[in-house]
Amino acid sequence: MHNLAKTIIAVTAAGILGACATSGTQKSATEVPKLGKPISEQTVALWNIDVRTKDGVGLPGGSGTVAQGKAVYEKQCASCHGPDAKGGPVFGTMVGGIGSMTQSPRILTPGSMYPYAAILFDYTRRAMPMNAPQSMTNNEVYAVTAYIYNLNGLIPNDAVVDAKYLAAMKMPNRDAFIQDTRPDVKAERCMSNCKPVNSKL
Repeated sequence: MHNLAKTIIAVTAAGILGACATSGTQKSATEVPKLGKPISEQTVALWNIDVRTKDGVGLPGGSGTVAQGKAVYEKQCASCHGPDAKGGPVFGTMVGGIGSMTQSPRILTPGSMYPYAAILFDYTRRAMPMNAPQSMTNNEVYAVTAYIYNLNGLIPNDAVVDAKYLAAMKMPNRDAFIQDTRPDVKAERCMSNCKPVNSKL
């Protein structure tokens, strides 16, 4: 029995070594790996939830009111952010601080910090609630966005927030950012025949 086991191991090892030795020679140098399969535009669209926050391009259909947002907030958000978004066991306040960005300490909230209103919608849709990101409907996200901005005094109680509304909002901190003048900011996308990085041509 012992000799039989040795024979089986020897034959198996020889077979593996033989396969390794020949596998490299059997493939053409120009053969393209067959990885995955083509993906449809419809499938990509499900993942492409980008929002261009400067002008709201990419914001989806739907809408929400401040009152609806309060109900969604209390169910989905209050356990981490606290009552009235004033801070909870996981996150600090989401209210106040407008005008504090040039002070020390700054109070960082969506109202005080974000240059564009769509940022709050975009982030909330992607990442919240923390235990189930992307589980809220677009209407729920619009509603929570309305509620948070209302708590910050940026929209009235009767506001109906949608894509058009967010794109039109002028945030208090929009013009308080320093322009980035580093050379790489002006870099142009290039995939082939690209100029050297340091080229002055």
